[in-house]
Amino acid sequence: MGFGDTAKKIQTLADRAERTYKKISELRDEVDETQETVVDTSERVKALENEMAEQRAVLDAVAEEVGVDLERVSTEAHITDAEEGAAASDGGDADGDAGEDAA
Repeated sequence: MGFGDTAKKIQTLADRAERTYKKISELRDEVDETQETVVDTSERVKALENEMAEQRAVLDAVAEEVGVDLERVSTEAHITDAEEGAAASDGGDADGDAGEDAA
């Protein structure tokens, strides 16, 4: 009777070990896929950064040829974005308060 119980326990342990091994193998495959995705994404980001740098150089050359001050245009765009962001975060309350003060 002792050998039967021992064999049963060993079989249970072997089954658990097999399930654990399969799970580890699945996790290893998932990690490998994730690493490949990260490498692919990194390469695409680098390519996009290079393309943006090339486009920026072309834009700078065209702007210089036409006589556009890119720093001024960029500054104005940032100011406009900041103002729109501030207005959105206020939720329009500033305009409502001004109307109440005037009344």
